[in-house]
Amino acid sequence: MVIERRVLLAFDWRLAGSAVLLTALSVLLMYTTSGTTASLLRRSLYVKQATWGLLGLGAILTLCSLHYLTIARLAYFLYAVNLAALILVALLGRSGLGAQRWLSFGPFGFQPSEFMKLSLIVLLARYFEDRKDELDRPRVFILPILLILFPAALVLRQPDLGTALMLVFTSMCILLLVGFKLRHFIIVGATISAIAPLLWSFLRDYQKSRFLVFIDPSRDPMGAGYHIAQSKIAVGSGGLFGKGWMAATQSQLNFLPANHTDFIFAGLAEQWGFVGCLGLLLLYAYLFSKGLRLVRDARDLFTMVTSFGIVSMMALQVLINIGMVTGIMPVVGIPLPLLSYGGSSMLMNMTAVGLLVNIHMHRFMY
Repeated sequence: MVIERRVLLAFDWRLAGSAVLLTALSVLLMYTTSGTTASLLRRSLYVKQATWGLLGLGAILTLCSLHYLTIARLAYFLYAVNLAALILVALLGRSGLGAQRWLSFGPFGFQPSEFMKLSLIVLLARYFEDRKDELDRPRVFILPILLILFPAALVLRQPDLGTALMLVFTSMCILLLVGFKLRHFIIVGATISAIAPLLWSFLRDYQKSRFLVFIDPSRDPMGAGYHIAQSKIAVGSGGLFGKGWMAATQSQLNFLPANHTDFIFAGLAEQWGFVGCLGLLLLYAYLFSKGLRLVRDARDLFTMVTSFGIVSMMALQVLINIGMVTGIMPVVGIPLPLLSYGGSSMLMNMTAVGLLVNIHMHRFMY
């Protein structure tokens, strides 16, 4: 990699450092919540997470050798590759935990739906940059809406309701940024509400149960409501300062399912309490504030939309994940960015941070 000295001097170490700190915290949580009763495979998760974190750091550094305009030129190609991968998942994907979401290459597997989140942001940024003088024309929004709905439908079919919702919600934030009228969203929302009974019929039984449990928390406490009940116990038992190092009994004794993925926040709250949770939220807030400064200082629409899209994607994941862990939102299977276990999620989020660093480095250079 060849990096100009002036570009390297513009490297935002604090932005990259906040992502590295979150990754290190993720590895630490994998270690402290494994417990002595967990299987050897379960206890080795922190090693895998650390490996993916290092690969993600490599992705950040690799992006430093490129200009974001190069990434903009590849936007349609990257979207097409990810879309083809989603189609392959539907045809040849590997199944696990009741869903068909992975493509496997020998012992390695990845989730194309995770990378579609970022490629869709870059695609929309390129599309609106190319048409920045036509944003007052409603017809300009027809094609991007189709480009949003097609991959969202493929992801929903897997089924992966959480990721499908993230594709739609993040894209909605971008559409609002570039001038899509709020009244049009109201019309779309009214239409969706009208066909809600039809959409309900497409949900799997476990997805329906999650929504019903959200409405009535006492429903099926040993079945669909078990996750959220145990999560609330873990969060509440942490108190102000938490139980302390290696004391997350809900996780270590396997009372809390998915404590290393969607419910990792509950393990953190149990060990380090309200103070630890506040520290995590402040770290996320710092990361997002750095991204929003790039939105404010953007010299072109591509960097503005890309930066805003990445911040929106991560912020929505944090909001929804913590909401479902604490019981104020239904469980839809959305991981906590840079914290929840998962190679595809870690690599995608680190690459997204790398793109923010890239934009910061080149924001005054063409």
